[in-house]
Amino acid sequence: MNHRHLGKTGLMVSEIGLGGEWLTGLTEQQTFQVIDAALAEGMNCLDIFMPQPQTRSNIGRALRGRREKMLIQGHLGAIFEDGQYTRSRQMDKVKAAFDDLLTRLETDYIDIGMLHYIDSMEEYERVMDGPFYAYARELKDQRVIRHIGMSSHNPQVSLRAVEEGRIEVLMFSLNPAYDLEGSDATIEEMMKFRDLQSDQWLVNTARQELYARCAADGVGITVMKPLGAGSLLDAKSSPFGVAMTVTQCCHYCLTRPGVSSVLVGCRTPEQVHIAACYATATPEEKAYGHIFSAGRSIQMTGRCMYCNHCQPCPAHIDVAEVTKFLDLARQQPQVPETVREHYLALEHHAGDCIQCGSCEQNCPFGVPVRENMARAQELFGR
Repeated sequence: MNHRHLGKTGLMVSEIGLGGEWLTGLTEQQTFQVIDAALAEGMNCLDIFMPQPQTRSNIGRALRGRREKMLIQGHLGAIFEDGQYTRSRQMDKVKAAFDDLLTRLETDYIDIGMLHYIDSMEEYERVMDGPFYAYARELKDQRVIRHIGMSSHNPQVSLRAVEEGRIEVLMFSLNPAYDLEGSDATIEEMMKFRDLQSDQWLVNTARQELYARCAADGVGITVMKPLGAGSLLDAKSSPFGVAMTVTQCCHYCLTRPGVSSVLVGCRTPEQVHIAACYATATPEEKAYGHIFSAGRSIQMTGRCMYCNHCQPCPAHIDVAEVTKFLDLARQQPQVPETVREHYLALEHHAGDCIQCGSCEQNCPFGVPVRENMARAQELFGR
């Protein structure tokens, strides 16, 4: 596994890291197996935004006695309340959740303290000019967090944080479809990339400017959503109309300026190994130019990334799980019985949706959640 400088932090991170989101819901033994596989493959970067107590405890026990082998991104503002994940800027809740993170991880420090999920200028100003950022600075002064980072899906907000020197690490949603987001032209019209180097294949100028500024200012980028929640791996769901491999998705991200590590969500040791194969892949296996020949317009907005940033749900629906089963069912002529059984085993179903719309206000990807809930209820009968 190759390692890169994480901006100017002085840390060296593995090119492929572990997105911890998919560890949620695993048993302690399953969590051990994934963490063991990641360390064995040379991965040393793990993102933990998930506030679920059992998930945190499982990770803490898995890292017991080898904490120093894993650089941890721990998020400030991701809390567990009323039985589900939610964001909060309420300082008593933020502090309690961070204390809980340290306790359950059995550690007294976090390598990168992430200001969790800041996607609007209004919220950016509220966070940076108020007690939230002051708390992060206090933790850094005390060496409880070693570096301050921020997670965001918004290039303008992210660029401002970089320009103002507020952060040392940026966790950003990045993949080839996102980089082309917003254009109505065909790929053939947009790209015209044949005589360009790979690091010039960016179309969205705001993103291009962000990556270049991160590289220039020494702000390390760690990548979330590199596979588009798996949609890029299947020709049927990919906006390019052709499938990419995990290696190709990772290579696209790692050829962007400023990127240090790509965090791939893995639920099994086998998935860890597939992600880690990037380290030994040939140039032919990494090549992703084929995706730009499909001649399709690109549109990722509206696709669920299964991140559950839409929560909390007043009806306690696990929107990500419901949508995941809906997507799986829609890929088949008939609903597979295994998918139906997993859906019906959920504690709350799409039919419990009260159509309040709070989820859609929270979603960073513009997913029509209420419409999806109605479709799922119709498809599964509950």
